[in-house]
Amino acid sequence: MCGIVGLTGSVGERIGLVLRRCLERLEYRGYDSAGVAVVNGGVITVRKGRGKISEVDARVNFTGLNGVSGIGHTRWATHGKPSDENAHPHTDCSGTVAVVHNGIISNYRELREQLEARGHRFTSDTDTEVIAHLFEDYVKARLTALEALREVVSRLRGTYAIALLYAGEPDKVFFARNVSPLIIGLGNGFNFLASDIPAFLEYTNRVITLHDGEYGFITPGSVYVERGGEPVDVKARVRVVNWSPELASKEGYPHFMLKEIHEQPRALRDTWAGLDTDQLSKLSDLLLKARRVFITGSGTSYHAGLVFDHLLSGLMGLDTHAFNSSEYKRYVKLAGDGDVMVAVSQSGETIDTLMAVRVFRRLGVRVIAVSNIVDSTIPRESDYQLYTRAGPEVGVAATKTFTAQLMVLNALAATAALGGGVLGKDEYGLIMGELEHLPDLVNLTITSVEAKARHIASRLASKASAYYLSRGLGLPIAMEGALKLKEVAYIHAEAYPAGESKHGPIALVEGGFPVLFIATDDEYVDALEGNVMEMNARGALTIGVIPAKHQPRFGKLLSEVIQTPNVSPGALTILQSIPLQLLAYYTAVLRGHDPDKPRNLAKTVTVE
Repeated sequence: MCGIVGLTGSVGERIGLVLRRCLERLEYRGYDSAGVAVVNGGVITVRKGRGKISEVDARVNFTGLNGVSGIGHTRWATHGKPSDENAHPHTDCSGTVAVVHNGIISNYRELREQLEARGHRFTSDTDTEVIAHLFEDYVKARLTALEALREVVSRLRGTYAIALLYAGEPDKVFFARNVSPLIIGLGNGFNFLASDIPAFLEYTNRVITLHDGEYGFITPGSVYVERGGEPVDVKARVRVVNWSPELASKEGYPHFMLKEIHEQPRALRDTWAGLDTDQLSKLSDLLLKARRVFITGSGTSYHAGLVFDHLLSGLMGLDTHAFNSSEYKRYVKLAGDGDVMVAVSQSGETIDTLMAVRVFRRLGVRVIAVSNIVDSTIPRESDYQLYTRAGPEVGVAATKTFTAQLMVLNALAATAALGGGVLGKDEYGLIMGELEHLPDLVNLTITSVEAKARHIASRLASKASAYYLSRGLGLPIAMEGALKLKEVAYIHAEAYPAGESKHGPIALVEGGFPVLFIATDDEYVDALEGNVMEMNARGALTIGVIPAKHQPRFGKLLSEVIQTPNVSPGALTILQSIPLQLLAYYTAVLRGHDPDKPRNLAKTVTVE
């Protein structure tokens, strides 16, 4: 859940300044504390502390550091409270080793007790510090640094992405990866390590994705990778990332979240362009022949999966089981040969989803991964891959990656409906045509509803709670809208099937209580109209996200209306997500919160 970076060589600027810039691009992964370590003249200097990167740098000035090699870290606490002592990097007793780490070392207590018994002195409560002391032990036993790293990795249990400095070999940054993401950035006269590509994209767009169990080192002019003591040739893995540095910066927007909401037309256009009709046909056949289809994800990705679940089961009658990936153990007994799982994860590294994928594959389930990151762990460990092309998403709250997921899943569902005879060729052509031209409608929607969303946000900003109600295909979008308001505006928001509001939730509704209605399926419009009237009778502030064709029907009933273009229900889930994102964003800003860095949250959840 943390962000790490390493650099060896020169990019023409002080290494401390470069490390700070890289960490700022990773701060979405955690912002409890930050720090850097550099090695120069055989001496390691560490500067770190509790707080955001800018706050820590102002106190300790790691920007001013220079050296041959350096590592940096921005933390989301898992072991040990946020504090100066628990901030990374951590060092050994002699100060000749410094390490940063993302993940959890599950056997750290056992290792720490063994090390303390041998006289090692610990200065933090973290699991990470055992890595530095283990490394120290092995180099004192006259092992080379690489041999020491090999032994350290053999002792660790759990998840980790590690970057390590050793004063005895100052031109190297050592690394190891297991489950937690780690990427190499290749430069001319310098090389990077990082948790995510945007960290170093300003300096290079040539990358190598490391795989589980791999470790080694980078120097200014080389990369060495091992697995199980055997060298790994990674030349074939080198790829060029098409993201421009500007895509990972704010480009004049006040927040990344707003920038990424506005990037959705481009993200959807690129996602559509990356879809392969032959692959969609192959995967749709797989779904149609499956005994059961499991659909899993966490948070926003789970909501995208629920849309897919509705399309496959509610419209096609397939036997589907959608679940939060953290609850995968409840469904294990149902799984076996002949089943298919669709695993949705924007990062491709979500630990709960990865665990579900691994367990279900061992039972003979074939897995289709939907992810935004090429060659990330979940796609790599799955049987089939479908990629969104949303580009880097820095804001913690998912926006463009969610709508890109919906586009991919809508296209796959439509292709399966054609193959299953639910859709004729003409109907299929109309739906796919809608999806192809959806980027233009998304652009139109952003332009036409943004001012209205800002106005409604001014009415929501003073509220303590809200309901999001819908029926059918709109329910997952209501759930996503409520999640967004909770995530960034810190307003308690709950989504319910509109018919369930009478079974308890309506007891809280009184004058001015906000209730948002999302109208998606035509078959539920009559019932939804009745639900609006029930809330009006209790004085609620009723807000609707309504297709244009239903404006005459709902316009006079609702306190506020946001109108979206008329498209088929599947495509409408994408369009209706846009105003809900804008509403959450502007409500957060009006309440004085930073929507890019919601408290207690991180972008990629890599711990169970």
